[in-house]
Amino acid sequence: MSMDVLNKVLPDSETRPDISHDDGDRERFAHYVQKDKITQSAVTGDPVIALCGKVWVPNRDPKKFPVCPDCKKAYEDMMK
Repeated sequence: MSMDVLNKVLPDSETRPDISHDDGDRERFAHYVQKDKITQSAVTGDPVIALCGKVWVPNRDPKKFPVCPDCKKAYEDMMK
């Protein structure tokens, strides 16, 4: 699986709903998502998929949260 530039900078707009399809545990982390997907989401409002599998519409400042350990591990595994 080839990933272009990974980036955890997400739009910080609070105007879009947070669409999450998990148990809520992943809400406490900043997630790794392909940079072009974040840009597309900012324009279209479509949800993104993080390396850990979380699906949501980014709307919070990821700098306020620790990095998701599952995303970090997936990224490190990809770089091996």
